Amino acid sequence: MAEKTDLLSAGAIAKELGISPAQVTKAIKNLNIQPTTKKGACSYYSRDAVQTIQKSIKK
Repeated sequence: MAEKTDLLSAGAIAKELGISPAQVTKAIKNLNIQPTTKKGACSYYSRDAVQTIQKSIKK
């Protein structure tokens, strides 16, 4: 993605949180988080979604 935004893909969220992409995908499905935007087959999520995912994964 050429432009810099606050939107992140599931893979980028995983990298930022230091967890596996599968954990992020599972959390997104379990929490029923809807993407902020979609570009083709890729879904992008806001910083709020990242915080929600991080809270749900904390042990």
